[in-house]
Amino acid sequence: QIFGRERLNGHYGVSSFVIANTVSATPYLLLISLVPGAMAYYLVGLQRSFDHFAYFALVLFMTMMLVEGLMMIVASAVPDFLMGIITGAGIQGVMMLNGGFFRLPHDLPKPVWRYPMYYVAFHKYANQGFYKNEFLGLTFPNNQAGGATTITGDEILRKYWQVEMGYNKWVDLAVLFGMVILYRVLFLVIMKLTEKVKPMVNGLSFRRTQPSVHIADQSFEANGAK
Repeated sequence: QIFGRERLNGHYGVSSFVIANTVSATPYLLLISLVPGAMAYYLVGLQRSFDHFAYFALVLFMTMMLVEGLMMIVASAVPDFLMGIITGAGIQGVMMLNGGFFRLPHDLPKPVWRYPMYYVAFHKYANQGFYKNEFLGLTFPNNQAGGATTITGDEILRKYWQVEMGYNKWVDLAVLFGMVILYRVLFLVIMKLTEKVKPMVNGLSFRRTQPSVHIADQSFEANGAK
């Protein structure tokens, strides 16, 4: 609503608003990724090296940028504040359920839930990148009967978590970055379309609701009076 009023006053355009919104939010989201992320990462006993933590912070940063972009898209399409929150939470909930954590990828029903929802959900790439970051290169005790005494992190990812191992964790991060750009571009396109289509819709509704006014011909009224 604030953007709509300032746009009508001619202060700035849609592109300027999208760029400014992205640039102004980036430092704070990065700070949130680093400070609370460091507390959570090291307290739970994950890998101690800095490069593993840096990857974790980058994934966290990308996911927050994605969530903000998604909510901006919802806010531009849903005018009501409460309905926008409900819609955005519902979309994220569906993505979360199909991200490969609550149900493993091979257990998801193929129509809709796996194709395409599993690949559309950004949780898939965030989870798999995080798994690869933490499990690869490690060896764990194997308590399975009849098996080897140890099991590698690669085997755990392939057999138990059903992670796609055909590419490394940096590809998952690159996909998340591409989705960040895509969400911002979608937000820009929706704002541009709304700016052009909304006046047309308002004009059509005004023509339909405007009462018709009949003006009698003055010469006819004069002849009638005679």
